[in-house]
Amino acid sequence: MINNFSNLVKLMEKLRSKGGCPWDKEQTHESLKSCLIEEVYEIVDAVDSKNSELLKEELADMFFLIIFYCQIADDSKIFNLNNVLEVCLEKMTRRHPHVFGDKTVDDASEALTQWHEIKRREVNTKQKGKINKNESIVDNIPKHLPALQKAQKLQKKVARVGFDWEVIEDVIKKVDEELEEVKVAIIKKEKEQIAEEIGDLLFAVVNLSRFLKLDSEDLLRRSISKFIDRFKKVETHLITTGKNIEACSLKELDDIWNKIKV
Repeated sequence: MINNFSNLVKLMEKLRSKGGCPWDKEQTHESLKSCLIEEVYEIVDAVDSKNSELLKEELADMFFLIIFYCQIADDSKIFNLNNVLEVCLEKMTRRHPHVFGDKTVDDASEALTQWHEIKRREVNTKQKGKINKNESIVDNIPKHLPALQKAQKLQKKVARVGFDWEVIEDVIKKVDEELEEVKVAIIKKEKEQIAEEIGDLLFAVVNLSRFLKLDSEDLLRRSISKFIDRFKKVETHLITTGKNIEACSLKELDDIWNKIKV
């Protein structure tokens, strides 16, 4: 394993060297952002597919990108791969005092609570003496997170300090309330208000999934995959019956959809 790691680092150094790859040499931290985001989602897709070979391949791509980022920083004398490894080792040791220290936890929930408390103290220490920076509980949420993930992360943060519903009935009531406000806005035909109310409804639905300990981003991704699968079956059905999808009425398509859904 050590040899493979060393060989990969050397390969990256070669790609960025004078006689290396022109494309690799031109890349910056900024130019690789889209690749990084894409690779994360390809890993998620691989996990969902339960294909271990595909997951192995996608993790390899992500590992390569991490080495790539470190090499770019090293070329500019900002930091190097070893600095990153040191930070990782130190941070993970510090945030697991129940494993590497004298703390104890009874379950995963306590371990997570302890993790967040340690992280909060770290942020406070880093920002000590600085004014108007990261003073809020709702700060430090990555701005590029997908909206559903961002909403759920925000809700989890405020829930930890008690700003949360106590019973599921109240959460459902809030969803119903937001849906009614969407309906009223639609009746009034006020475009801006409709947009705002639909946003509030989405936020309330995310809160419902979070309250039930479900991941809203994952739930929507599953529903999208299910829709794609069923729509392809509709297309296949039409092909086998010799029909053109564009010539079918909505009722015909809906009838086929419902048959496939069953």
